[in-house]
Amino acid sequence: MSKPEEVDNRPEDEGEIVDSGGKRRRASRDFLSGVFAGALCMALIATGLYSGKMLYDLVKVRRSGVAALSDNGGDDSLSDTVEKMQVIEEAIDDYYFYGDEVSSEDIHEGVYKGMIAALGDPYSEYYSKEELEDVVNSTKGISYGIGAMISMNKQTNMAMISGVIEESPALAAGLREGDIIYEVDDESTQGLSLTQVVNLVKGREGTTVHLTIYREGESDFLEFDIKRGKLIETTTVQSGMLENTNNIGYLQIREFDSVTVDQYAEALAELKASDMKGLVLDLRSNPGGDLAAVVEIAGRILPKGLIVYTEDKAGSRKEYTSDDDSELEVPLVVLVNEYSASASEILAGAVQDYNKGTLIGTTTYGKGIVQRIHRLNDGTALKLTVSAYFTPSGRNIHGVGIEPDIVLEYDYDLAEEEGVDNQVERAIEVLEGKIE
Repeated sequence: MSKPEEVDNRPEDEGEIVDSGGKRRRASRDFLSGVFAGALCMALIATGLYSGKMLYDLVKVRRSGVAALSDNGGDDSLSDTVEKMQVIEEAIDDYYFYGDEVSSEDIHEGVYKGMIAALGDPYSEYYSKEELEDVVNSTKGISYGIGAMISMNKQTNMAMISGVIEESPALAAGLREGDIIYEVDDESTQGLSLTQVVNLVKGREGTTVHLTIYREGESDFLEFDIKRGKLIETTTVQSGMLENTNNIGYLQIREFDSVTVDQYAEALAELKASDMKGLVLDLRSNPGGDLAAVVEIAGRILPKGLIVYTEDKAGSRKEYTSDDDSELEVPLVVLVNEYSASASEILAGAVQDYNKGTLIGTTTYGKGIVQRIHRLNDGTALKLTVSAYFTPSGRNIHGVGIEPDIVLEYDYDLAEEEGVDNQVERAIEVLEGKIE
């Protein structure tokens, strides 16, 4: 089985290395000037901090650099941009009322994050050293904090609880899948990236985080004070035999981390030992994860052949295939919903293309692009979108999603009142009809 280097929406431990002290690529002048000029204008408009005379005085002292921008139509060079950054930093140092609370490092960090934010790509991010360490740990299935999985809600573009770990502080507090995280410690999450929200929720063991939650059906926000737990290895796979069925197994994958492969293999072995005759594979609300992990698991479900391929901006194609003889030999149903994204869509799409199983649920999220971590030599990193991926039949599902073979909305009322999962029940019906 070919081993991928790219990652889906989480990085592998060893990503592509980019030495920031190496050869410099030709920078886009318009892009750089747009980033910093836009940031300056927004700061002035939003805060009203500087008068026109004050700004003029600051710029006038720069005979070269920023002052020259007015004479050359805004086509500033890289040196002009650096000069402009210096002017802005000096203005903050000289005039900003809360300047003592802001360090140069904070400002520089904001510039780096602003450059990536200017791309307008919600999946590309700049990581500080601490953020990179957290992200790398998450791919290994290591997490700490409240024991909840967090992803982005497509409709609100806000962070939401996509899963709650068994025996976790989050479960004990009463958090549920689908809860929208409106505030963390009274700080609004609107406009924040997924990484930023996760970093707010995480914290040292024994400390408490206050979450303000929007839950559908509730008349007001819900408030939770949750004590953070210790460092744990995340259980990404849950499984068991479904009662009152003809030996139908159930296997849920919450996300694809490096630990998921072994957890999947162990769970599947236990189901086979219980004489499993059909399998319900639950990928609902699975936000994705490690491309290497999903390719490995797909290779244990699908026949030999292509699993997924990617194409980068140059049109270069890279294929990921299965060469193993470990194809799943029992009838399969895959459950998906609107929060099944990225790596989970790779698996669901391949199953559908090979007609290997029946997809039941609602149209998936629609994330058909791949990110890669580019590490810089100071310990920070960039996560950039580097390619699009395609299902074996050549479908790119970005912005579209995958429509299930059987479209069936989840019945929340039935689940709440009677504890019945109508999508699992439909999966059982389909499998019962295929089991000999």
